[in-house]
Amino acid sequence: MYTHNLDPVLIDFGFIVIRWYSLAYIFGIIIGWWLGKRIIIHICKTTNFKFNLSDFDDLITYLIIAIIIGGRLGYVIFYNLEYFLSNPFEIIKVWEGGMSFHGALIGIILGTYFFCKSRNISTLFSLDVIACVSPIGIFLGRIANFINGELVGKVTDIYWSVIFPTVDMLSRHPSQLYEAVLEGAILFLILNAVVFKKRYNIGTCSYLFLILYGIFRIISELFREPDTQLGYFLNLLSMGTILSFFMILGGLFLLSNLKKKNENE
Repeated sequence: MYTHNLDPVLIDFGFIVIRWYSLAYIFGIIIGWWLGKRIIIHICKTTNFKFNLSDFDDLITYLIIAIIIGGRLGYVIFYNLEYFLSNPFEIIKVWEGGMSFHGALIGIILGTYFFCKSRNISTLFSLDVIACVSPIGIFLGRIANFINGELVGKVTDIYWSVIFPTVDMLSRHPSQLYEAVLEGAILFLILNAVVFKKRYNIGTCSYLFLILYGIFRIISELFREPDTQLGYFLNLLSMGTILSFFMILGGLFLLSNLKKKNENE
């Protein structure tokens, strides 16, 4: 059993504070940007596919905005709508916390779609690249969640349990670390093993990401405390589970469409 005593703040200069959570976003984007370009170069070399690296560079700016807006609005709509309808000015206070992965995902998909349409480039290929690098940010983000002592797990007596004093003095599952492993490390290894194959089919990593993340998140939700303001729907399903179920359906829908497209070609 471990008692959590980690400080969410890495450095406090007084006039500026550097938090682990902010660094997770920054390094997730930087490393993902670098790896994304390596993936694009690899696919362009091993296939007849053409894609301009400068387009991906420009896409990053759209993605940063999409993540922030989508993540925040997702949290507002999915997790605390009643509160924010009563306190609309609180919506812009992103620095106080409250971001939704599923909201960020929707923002990324929409942002990528509109960007690619404006440049006349492949939306699905762009989403494939994003899918392969996203687990980096997810992994770092979940580690930051653990450091912050937030999104805690359910009470347990397993020997690797963690006490989060800012929450209570009960020993809990370190569910943030479970998510870091499943949604971050394992998902990253699977997707990049697929994308770096000699023969890669466009769209594969997009549907794999939706299906596998959805499954991994549902597994993680079994060990994670539901949001206090929501609890469980039907005394069984958390909001994260419900949204992840729709992710899986979306992935299966994309897989079905790609199969039909290949059969007709």
